Amino acid sequence: MFDSLLIPFRSQPQLPALPDGYSLASDRLPLAEELNALLVACGDPSRPLARLEAALQRSTWQLSVRDPADQLVGFVRVTSDMALNANLWDLSAHPADPQQEQLMIVLVHTALSRLRRELPGCSISVAAAPMAQAALKRHGFVVDPGGIRAMGLSLLNSP
Repeated sequence: MFDSLLIPFRSQPQLPALPDGYSLASDRLPLAEELNALLVACGDPSRPLARLEAALQRSTWQLSVRDPADQLVGFVRVTSDMALNANLWDLSAHPADPQQEQLMIVLVHTALSRLRRELPGCSISVAAAPMAQAALKRHGFVVDPGGIRAMGLSLLNSP
């Protein structure tokens, strides 16, 4: 009989941790007003609260990060067909929070880990602000893979 030493196939990045006093939850939906305020602080236009509330209710799941004062400082929500595709929406971390970069890393890592567990092999897309690009690239996302360009249409501004 001999002792065996398990060596990981490849090195795994250390699980990111939230700063002390911050909390991450998926079971507490933020109020539409507080999510809208976070998104506006991150540079998005204000959204009609009723539509934002509907988006929250119809999402597959969401992750919210709150600071020690219980203020919403980070967020991402997921929609999916529960088979082939998942989309990350509203990925944001408050720009005035001194832990913004770490919050973004935790949100991306946690969302991707959950998607890999629940929907292994699905395609994942995300529309994100420039502040999220470093965290997304760290987890393997590429901008415009293979020259694919995403396009969007704002129905409010269309002819």
